[in-house]
Amino acid sequence: MPQYLFIRYVTLIKTITTCIFVLLTWQAHANNQTFTNPVYANGADPWVTYFNGNYYSATTTWNSQLDMRQSPTLAGLADAQPVTVWSDTNPDRCCSFWAFEFHRLKGPNGWRWYMMYTSGHDENLDHQHLSVLESAGDDPMGPYEYKGSPMPNTWNIDGSYITIHDQLYLMYSQWFGDEQRNYIVKMRNPWTIDGQPALLSRPSYTWERIGRNVNEGPEPLIHNGQVYIVYSASYCETDDYKLGLLKLTGNDPMNPRAWTKYEQPVLTQANGIYGPGHNGFFTSPDGSENWIAYHGNEYPGQGCGNTRSLHAKAFGWNADGTPNFGSPEPTGKALNVPSGENGPLQVILPSPLMRFSHHVTRNNQIERRDSALGYLDTLPDRTVRITNNQGNFLTSDACAGQQTFVAWTNQSCQRWEVSVNNNGLLSFADVANHRLFHACNGNDCTQWSLSPVNDVAIISAVSGKAVAAVNGRTQQQSWTHSPQQIWQMAPQQDGAVTITNSVHPTRCLQSSGSLTRFGQCQQTGTHWYLHPRVEGGYRIVNKATGRLLDLSNCALSDGTSIGLYDDLDNDCQRFYLRSTR
Repeated sequence: MPQYLFIRYVTLIKTITTCIFVLLTWQAHANNQTFTNPVYANGADPWVTYFNGNYYSATTTWNSQLDMRQSPTLAGLADAQPVTVWSDTNPDRCCSFWAFEFHRLKGPNGWRWYMMYTSGHDENLDHQHLSVLESAGDDPMGPYEYKGSPMPNTWNIDGSYITIHDQLYLMYSQWFGDEQRNYIVKMRNPWTIDGQPALLSRPSYTWERIGRNVNEGPEPLIHNGQVYIVYSASYCETDDYKLGLLKLTGNDPMNPRAWTKYEQPVLTQANGIYGPGHNGFFTSPDGSENWIAYHGNEYPGQGCGNTRSLHAKAFGWNADGTPNFGSPEPTGKALNVPSGENGPLQVILPSPLMRFSHHVTRNNQIERRDSALGYLDTLPDRTVRITNNQGNFLTSDACAGQQTFVAWTNQSCQRWEVSVNNNGLLSFADVANHRLFHACNGNDCTQWSLSPVNDVAIISAVSGKAVAAVNGRTQQQSWTHSPQQIWQMAPQQDGAVTITNSVHPTRCLQSSGSLTRFGQCQQTGTHWYLHPRVEGGYRIVNKATGRLLDLSNCALSDGTSIGLYDDLDNDCQRFYLRSTR
């Protein structure tokens, strides 16, 4: 059997299996009141944030790619398709990616997301060090640009930010003799240190010196004006990996005497969870609850590999103001979902503003009629939700009595299945009763197309890199905000778009065999369909040939050709549209 036929056969079987799974489980994510730990497996060094209608999570990948997940529910992160937001092939920083964190900070260009992660050389782990990425706009999913390494010439890991009295600090971990210690240093900006680091904590108690003498993973926690740092202690290969607590009791965070260490750990193994540690914090969607995310093993002796899974729980505060994390919750115990997760919520989703055009047929010709502006994102159950530019969500008459836009309440009538018609146009049917999204009365009002209103970056789901116009062709590049990487998509009467680039504003992207080129916009091969994929992102399909934009061999390196290939339903052909500002 030819390879491409074999791939299509395997993909068909996977698709049928997935459809059956979705039919059986989509309701489990709609308006659920409880969830269970672990949230998902292989979740070492977890970081979770709730922002503007979605949870976002990242965990150690061990490879050269930074992957993120997105879901409107905490439990949905388990089924969310990981999306690569950054990859690197530079041998000085390419490999063994650990401990990703993404923080929303006000940088030199306004509010941006800063991704802090540990990586190193391609030959061993002797050169692990921190690197920092900056988002193009206010979207946690990027695109991200490499900004630099705060301390490239020393071994340092587990970076995090803390802001105290309007001063940004970097916290991290580094070996000193036979001890792994936590340090703190002022930042001039989110990727540049200012001055010399100071000691934050060292393993001084017996419970911090099991297996090896370790303090690592310092994380900020500020409550009612009190500044705390929660850190991980003892060697991660042991079941006694745990969390400790510091409090700022002096005036100067750079003075080691200004930090008071508590004599007992604040989270240790219990209830069948071993080695709980390397945590992060997030708040519930309505802001009323504090939550901790941490990793743990389900069996003793599993160490610090990919057996660690992501756990989450709400926590409270003791009478003296310190956090009370209690004990790890046992596997499978039903816990209340974070407060406000099921709404009602009004949010503007952080994705490009899209033009929703409906199409009618007149005299055997398709006519486009622009209907609405809004946003679309894909949910872990392989449906989509649609919000207007006021932050309300498309809701079918199954819930609202009529098709309308209302606040998100996590109902099945707010989840829509997408199908592609024979003419390349889209139909949206609500999961609750399969009523079609319509723009008017009649059967001729239910066919749609999508086109971004503003400039976009086209980002590969495999590499996290941007499609760029180079020498009249398309290839991928690391995001740098170059005009070569910025695209415009103009809607056409037939439901397709023409695609131009900021360096070729009057010439349209055109199919040319297995490659692309730029030609006159009236020529054949310059119309492209944007078809949402059930895993997220889009197929970008050439109308004339039926071929898709395709990242050659799913390669990660800059300069890899973006060509055209038959539909293989794989991630090499999955692209995201991201806002460039």
